This record gives sequence, structure tokens and C-alpha cells, in this order.
Amino acid sequence: MRFSIIIPVYNRPQEVDELLESLTHQTFNDFEVVVVEDGSSEKCDTVCQKYADKLPVNYYFKPNSGPGPSRNYGAERSQGEYLIILDSDVIVPDNYLEIIQQELNQEPCDAFGGPDRAHPSFTTIQKAINYSMTSFFTTGGIRGGKQKLDKFYPRSFNLGIKKSVFEALGGFAPMRYGEDIDLSTRIFANGYSCRLFPDDFVYHKRRVKFSSFFRQVKHSGEARVLLMKKYPETFKLVHLLPAAFVFGNLLLIALGIFHHWMWFAPILLYCLLVFLDSSLKNKDMKVAVLSVPAAYTQLFGYGTGFIESYAKEIFAPKTPAKAEKL
Repeated sequence: MRFSIIIPVYNRPQEVDELLESLTHQTFNDFEVVVVEDGSSEKCDTVCQKYADKLPVNYYFKPNSGPGPSRNYGAERSQGEYLIILDSDVIVPDNYLEIIQQELNQEPCDAFGGPDRAHPSFTTIQKAINYSMTSFFTTGGIRGGKQKLDKFYPRSFNLGIKKSVFEALGGFAPMRYGEDIDLSTRIFANGYSCRLFPDDFVYHKRRVKFSSFFRQVKHSGEARVLLMKKYPETFKLVHLLPAAFVFGNLLLIALGIFHHWMWFAPILLYCLLVFLDSSLKNKDMKVAVLSVPAAYTQLFGYGTGFIESYAKEIFAPKTPAKAEKL
């Protein structure tokens, strides 16, 4: 078998339904699906049964342990030469696996990944959040875009790896957040080849509220500090940009309030750039307007998570044993 698609899920049966439905339309059919229910109270077993005559679906239920161990659990029970790791909140285009097969035939590699996009059916907020996570003006384009400030690291929402390489690396580390970047870092550190497949995108729903989106990216900022501690050689100045953005905006706001309103000009200019860029990309004024608060939510969430976690490391350093689990 060529591919095993590993899907960890926690209390999201509707999302699994939509993902499995999209997999029934694949133009490349040499694959299996391994769904790992991570101790959910809202199970998706009936959803998987619904697709049993359309897809080779294997469903497993296990006690809750987080996405990384759940992916490892699924990988241990898979049969494919390559593992395709997907989050439960994605939908794949009809030619998703066909593009992977073509890329691997053209230039084989040990690991790979692709970008994400917003599906036309997504809500306005989901589209704005997708923009904030993929734009050069927010993440530096490091999540699969062609214009980027750092090299491409495959993410767990759209990641592929040879099963033999996955096993050699010991799979995902027992980290609650940042486990996909940890795996990508070990892929590079051990000399395995890794490529970006720019046309092999998934539709990623992400969060539907700014409050939950803020918590998500805040955890990512916290995880970055842990990864810096674990792999000091991977530190890049780009990782400091969200924290600098937080401090810079707070300083400009204070100067604008207590000195002169012209200090607000850089903030207004950034908001204008985000609005114009989003309007060109999405061709939707509502999405463009919401892209501004989405960008600030993304940068302030990640930045404050980074700052808080870094401060904890300075004033209350964790032992190496505790640092493995954020």
C-alpha cells in the first residue's frame, strides 16, 4: 500500500464526516485511512461506519493523550509506505493524493508537506483567520508560501513522511504543542530529505472565533520557547517578530496617547497593508476588514505566549524532564 492517512480526532465527528467525504473523491486510490479517537466523549465511530463501503477506514478508540501520541498510535497500526498526517478539521481536494504521487515520482524524498487554503464554504471569520496564518505580513510566509522568511517546516495539518523514517525518528514527541515542528526539526537534523509540495494544499477550517484562535496561537508561542530550549541551533530572528510586534504596538499606543497622535501612524499603515493585501487575495471586503483583527489576534496571541513562556524559563526554569511536556 502506498499511503496511510492518519487522522487523530477529539470530539469532532462532524469534521471527520466532511474529511472522509472529501477522501471518497480521490483520483489516486492506493491508500487507507486510520482514524484514532483520542478519548472523545462525542465519538465518530458511526461516521466511520458510514464510509466503510466507500473507503478502507480503520477506526481505533484510545484513552486521551493528545494529538502526537494518537498519531503514533495510528502509525503503529498502518500499512502504507508513506504516512500522511492530517488534522480532523481539513478537507482535501480531489487530486490531493495524485499530486503527492506525482511529486514523489518526479523527485523522491523522505518527508514533505503542503500549504493550506480557505474553502469557499468557510465562514468570513475562518477565511480571515486563514489569511492571518498564511500571509507574509503576519507569519512571514513560513507556512508553505513561496515568499517566506524561514525555511519550510511541514505542519501536522498537512504532513507526509516515509513510515520507515517516522519509525527511525521515534514518531512524535510527547509534547502537547509544537510536536509537529519538533518532528520536522529532527527530520532535518538527521539528514533526511524534506520538500514543500506547493500545489498540494488542504482546506483548513481552523477556529471559528477570535477567542479560541487567540488561545491556539498563544500555545504555539509557548511551544516555540520550548523548541528553542530543546534545539538552540534552530533559533531564528523571525521567531522574535511577534514578540517585537507586541512591544512595538504597545509602545506606539502609549506614545500616541501621551505625546502625539502621529505615533499611531505606523499602526494605521500596517492595518492598511493587511486590509489591501487581504482584499486582493480574497476579493471580499468583509474578509479584508476582519483580516485586520485576525492579524492582530495571531501576532498578539503568539507574541504574548512567547513572552510569557520565555519569562517563565528565565525566572522559574523547568527541569529537562518537565520541559518535554508543555
